Amino acid sequence: MNRRSWISVTAGLAAALSIAAPHGAAQGTAYPAKPIRMTVSSGAGGGLDFVARLVATPLSEALGQSVVVDNRAGASGSIAAGLASRAAPDGYTVMMLSASLVVYGIVNKTPYDLFRDFDPVTQVAASPYILTVHPSLPVKSVTDLIAHAKANPSKLNFASTGNASLAHLAGELFAISTATQLVHVPYKGVGAALTDMLSGQIQLSFLSGGSVYSQVRAQRLRALAIASTTRAKMAPELPTMIEAGVPGYLVTHWHGLLAPRGTPRAVIDRLHQEIVKAVQRPEVASRLALDGTEGVASSPKEFAAHLRSEREQWSKVAKAADIRGN
Repeated sequence: MNRRSWISVTAGLAAALSIAAPHGAAQGTAYPAKPIRMTVSSGAGGGLDFVARLVATPLSEALGQSVVVDNRAGASGSIAAGLASRAAPDGYTVMMLSASLVVYGIVNKTPYDLFRDFDPVTQVAASPYILTVHPSLPVKSVTDLIAHAKANPSKLNFASTGNASLAHLAGELFAISTATQLVHVPYKGVGAALTDMLSGQIQLSFLSGGSVYSQVRAQRLRALAIASTTRAKMAPELPTMIEAGVPGYLVTHWHGLLAPRGTPRAVIDRLHQEIVKAVQRPEVASRLALDGTEGVASSPKEFAAHLRSEREQWSKVAKAADIRGN
């Protein structure tokens, strides 16, 4: 090769590299390159907010960027969902939701669709519901409660966290499953419901373990059964609802992560992988366990199947009980 040809080839390679280098850098830009916003469909201080902040810290450490929890309470989580559904599908906005948002969408019209506008990332954690009664109620088991309810139709009240809430549908599912008649009393949140439960104005409730474990331990409420497939580690003496004679009764207050539809698969996979690691951390697992909650960290595919199953189950209950939105 003569000098002129060598110079020509060298110049051509240099030009090619000058073009390729910026392109390669752009393609290779690691995710994330800036802070991530995690919208939460509840106010600060609640169970959903607790789980969101608990996983946000190790997630931030693993990703090397801040994960900012953005509480958007209101309309049973629809404000947060609407905001997240309109966000760019680039992995920099995700939403932490609970089972209540699926239930809300079944009986209310919303400007978004959880199944059309979002991509599942993972079910982060779950806390089975517990059937509790006030100690003054003369029942010691689920069998006793069913017999008492049948002997006193429409005289037992159950508390919920609002009309068409998961706690409401859980109570209706119990009534349908046991052929009993219960009176629903909706409240604006767990705190108000528990206040009247503890005073004896309300006889029973179906709420998450995280909401009632402390009251059960203090013997202010009596737990009869847990609505899961297996007994709880924190209360192994407590039978499941299925063991107690209510076939197929499963109710879980779960928390999960969604991303706007169209978020790159690589981003979803990365978020899922890091959340798996987060919930497996001993300090995270132990904090969750204090509220009767366990880490799940299911795959995106498993979480999608879970969402469909939840919608199917609660749609049937809402129809059977003629539950309508606000």
